[in-house]
Order: sequence, then C-alpha cells, then structure tokens
Amino acid sequence: MSVNSKILWAAAIVALCIVVYLVYLRGTEPTQNTTPTPTPVPTTDSDTVTDVEGNVYKVIKIGDQLWMAENLKTTKYNDGTDIPIVTDNYAWGDLTTPAYCWYNNDPANGDAYGTLYNWYAVDTGKLAPEGWHVPTKEDWETLSKYLGGDYNAGGKLKEKGNTHWFRPNIGATDEANFTAIPCGTRNYDGLHFYGLGDSCYFWASTESDASNAWVRQMTCDSAGLKVFYGYKSYGRPIRCVKDP
Repeated sequence: MSVNSKILWAAAIVALCIVVYLVYLRGTEPTQNTTPTPTPVPTTDSDTVTDVEGNVYKVIKIGDQLWMAENLKTTKYNDGTDIPIVTDNYAWGDLTTPAYCWYNNDPANGDAYGTLYNWYAVDTGKLAPEGWHVPTKEDWETLSKYLGGDYNAGGKLKEKGNTHWFRPNIGATDEANFTAIPCGTRNYDGLHFYGLGDSCYFWASTESDASNAWVRQMTCDSAGLKVFYGYKSYGRPIRCVKDP
C-alpha cells in the first residue's frame, strides 16, 4: 500500500471515530422534558374569604366542605346594614330580635374570639358573606361523620395546646385545621357570660322548636363534638360554611 493510501485510510478511520464520539455525546445529553407540568389541584376555591366589613378569614377544606377556620366577627349584615349591639344584661334576656355582643361586652374579646350572636340574628340569613351560610344541623353532621363521628370529632377540630384552652384539653389534635378556640357564651337571660377558656358553643341555623335551636359544643375535658339544643336568646359564636 502506498504512503498516500495509508494516509487516506488513517484519515478515514479518524473521521469515523469522530462521528462515533459525537453520536455518543448526543445520546448522553439530557433531553428537554416536553411533558407539561400538571397544575396543582387546589384544596379550596380560595385561601380566604372576606366579610362585608373587610374582616378576612382563613378557609379550609374538610371532606367536600369549605369552612371558615376562624369565628365570624362581623357587626353588619351582608347587605351592609348594622346588626344591633346589646350590652345591657336585662335587655338581652328580653330579646326576640337579632343582636350581637362580645364576651364580657369587651371589644378586645371580639378581636380575639369573634362575635357572639343570638339565634334571631342567625335566622335573618344575612350574617355570612355572600356565597356562604351559617351551617345547618345537617352540615355539622356531615362534618362530624367525615371526622369519624361525634365521639372524637371535637378533638380533631380543637386548637392544640393551652394557649386558649384550659388543661387538659383532651384529644386536641386540630388535624382538620379548624382551630376551634374556647370563646364561651352569653347566657340566655343576658346576666352573665361563661365558658371562656373552657368551651365553645357553635350555632346551627336549624331550630328544634319555637324556643330552641341546635348547637355544637366542644370542651376542654372531652374530645367529643357534643350536640344539643338551647334557647335562641343565648349569645354564641359562628363558623360559616360555603354554599354547595
């Protein structure tokens, strides 16, 4: 083989090696992912809801329901009109019309624990922000069933620890992120307040008879979500749930 032939043959081998190497490099380069990234599925329609006064509430999803994670604070109906405030003890006890107050008639308790309403205010259907409502007896039953039933649902709804709750705060895990706090109640006769630190009593919008309406209660000494009915003249807190 001539010298020229050897040179040509060697050049061909080098060229082939270069091509093979380039193919190898191309095969080892990371390829661009062309699969679209899935959009995260929201757990709520919105992280918050705002009432007519501008109070902003965290929203949580429990099962198929969307709940406020804070007690209602508004002192106005959702049409912008004022809810009557009644601080006089005897006047409160005589009411058969809507009213609100704060625990011990102290506005600072309203900021910390929310507003207390009698059931006549609930019955107007105008307390909750638009698209929301005060939960019915059935709404509370759905919530309790999803959390395993009345026996231990309260613990799953209560704020953990003793920042607000008295000891022992039995069963409190707040795994539902509902963060129920012991905001107490105003007695039906208006003469005293009780339960701050010990219990919370949430209204349902469902009446049981002409004088009473359904209530859900949590206490520091139980993990239960108790159900009973009481006089409509009590002052109680409210958690709203989104319309279906």
